[in-house]
Amino acid sequence: MMSDYKVEMMNDGMQEFFVEFRGPKDSPYQDGVWKIRVELPDAYPYKSPSIGFVNRIYHPNVDEMSGSVCLDVINQTWSPMFDLVNVFEVFLPQLLLYPNASDPLNGDAAALMMRDHAAYEQKVKEYCEKYAKPEDIGATQEENSSEDELSEEEYDASSDDAIAGEPDP
Repeated sequence: MMSDYKVEMMNDGMQEFFVEFRGPKDSPYQDGVWKIRVELPDAYPYKSPSIGFVNRIYHPNVDEMSGSVCLDVINQTWSPMFDLVNVFEVFLPQLLLYPNASDPLNGDAAALMMRDHAAYEQKVKEYCEKYAKPEDIGATQEENSSEDELSEEEYDASSDDAIAGEPDP
């Protein structure tokens, strides 16, 4: 069913997985690639899947920190006639193409979109460049930096009291 998408299974079951999703053409999201977390409830397809962006996206209807999506067709008007292909080929592209600033999860994005659409689109493109490049879909919500990634030990020791130049153990 999802043969046109890169799907990465989680755990041993078939109920949690990641799907690689590319932004729709002719939109400020067109150069972005996102890792979408999909969780199927036991009652699927009679109950809607849980959908969330793993890497960050700037959008009025997506919570920037959790990646939760505010989309009526998934959250309230889901029908067993829909399937996951509808989610990735219709619902998510429509969400990105036609954001609803009057029902925001990200109030800053909604306000900017309504106040200055050109600045909103520029910020969307900046987020795509910073968080949604193909190599970023392996990353999580943590800040991606332009520097080499810190090792776990360096990350834990990166507080203000850490001594610069201290040799690695």
